[in-house]
Amino acid sequence: MGWLVQIVLDSLGYLYGLTGSYGVAIMLLTVAIRFAMLPFSISQTRSRLKMQELQPELNALREKYKKDKERLNQETMELWKRHKVNPLSGCLVALLQLPFLFAVFRALQQVDYQASAGFLWVENLALPDPWLLPLLAGITTFWQSRLMGGSDPSQRAMTYMFPVLIAWISRQFPSGLALYWVTSNLFAVAEQYVMALPRGRQGGEGAR
Repeated sequence: MGWLVQIVLDSLGYLYGLTGSYGVAIMLLTVAIRFAMLPFSISQTRSRLKMQELQPELNALREKYKKDKERLNQETMELWKRHKVNPLSGCLVALLQLPFLFAVFRALQQVDYQASAGFLWVENLALPDPWLLPLLAGITTFWQSRLMGGSDPSQRAMTYMFPVLIAWISRQFPSGLALYWVTSNLFAVAEQYVMALPRGRQGGEGAR
């Protein structure tokens, strides 16, 4: 993992040299990381959209086999297999992000700040921001969770609890890490809206 931390450190130093701002450098690095993961996140988004299309069929299966859990599981697996949907693909991008999140956290602890480490209202990105960035981290996490199917009753508790957890954690760690998280969430939200556009247009054409 040390090699990844060093890559993040070198990238932050290079981007800071270009922009003169550690905040902008963190945001640009976050966008670069998200672009690197784009093939995986696109696959995840496609799978999520397909799952949403299959939701009426899943609800029908739950109603039909509500007294037979084993049969319900069999029919659900068959439905996913028939439509080539992997329900676990939603975890892939989250798992891929963990090494980068850890590397950014370690790198921010090791950065030899050459000038002011402030950004916008944050006085020092190496120190926690007590309110606004954690709040933004929680809000953007909630926004992303809702887009990823947070209306599903089985995921509803996590949709509300996880943003609160992220906001609390963001108050304990360097604000640069919260900035990374907020930027990553906004990139993911934009990606999901863009991915949904073709389906929205198809739906509109079908209505006409």
